[in-house]
Parts: sequence; C-alpha cells; structure tokens
Amino acid sequence: MPRPSQPSLLRLLHGLTAALLPLAWLSGLVVYSRYDGRWGRLPFVLPGDWIDLHGSIGVALWPVALLFGLYALSIGRWRLRQVGNALPLLALALAVGSGKAMQEDWLREGQLHHLAYHVHLLAWLALALAVGVHLLELLRRGGWPLLLSMVKR
Repeated sequence: MPRPSQPSLLRLLHGLTAALLPLAWLSGLVVYSRYDGRWGRLPFVLPGDWIDLHGSIGVALWPVALLFGLYALSIGRWRLRQVGNALPLLALALAVGSGKAMQEDWLREGQLHHLAYHVHLLAWLALALAVGVHLLELLRRGGWPLLLSMVKR
C-alpha cells in the first residue's frame, strides 16, 4: 500500500496551526479560570499575565489562520467537502475573529457581558469539539499512516 503524502505548504500551515492552537486553548483556559470561572475553575492559580500571553498567541495565530484559510479555500478546497476538515477551519475563523473583536481589559475589569467574549467562549468550545471530530475522521479515513503523513516527509 502506498504511503500517503501531503503537500509541503499544507504540512507547514497545518503544523503551525497545530502548534499554536493548543497553546491558545490552554492559555485561554487559565484566563477563563482566573477571570470568569462561571462554569468551573482550575483547582490552582498560575502566576503571570496570562491575558497578555493568550493575546500574543492569538496575534501569532491570526496570520497563520488567515494563510491556512486562504490555502484551504483555494488549493485545498476539495478537502473542505469533508466535514472533519471544514468544521475546525470554521471554528478557528470564529475563534480568531471574535478574539480580534475583544478588548484585553474587559476581563481584567470584570466585564463579562460583551457579545464578542461570549462568541469567543463558544468558539473555544466549538474548536475543541471540531478538532476532536477532525482527528477521529482522520483516523477513520486513513488511520495512522494518514496522520503521520502530516508530520513526516
């Protein structure tokens, strides 16, 4: 059976997104736990300015997500017919877009009522679910060889 391979640009953009996304998600969890916590908190408080770290990761993710989206809508558009590929991209766009619409001082000042913040929280949940669906679909379609083709040459 031939080994699957992926285009270099897809591997690069997907890899950068896959590296930044868990950092954004985990730093967002710490920020949520410290400043909001309506649906639960972490059992510990980590020192540091996590809002700024989360924002910096978002700033790094923004151009990567934009390039990845442009790639997916042009060269890789046939892959978007698969729900497991389209959902994470839509959730990523929602997360990055709503994050750009937020003011970093809202949470520090206890302003939890802004629409952009609520959309960002929903996008955070949607992104976690969509990445889970993406990985399950990937394993269902091609198994470990397809998964490894994203990281191996």
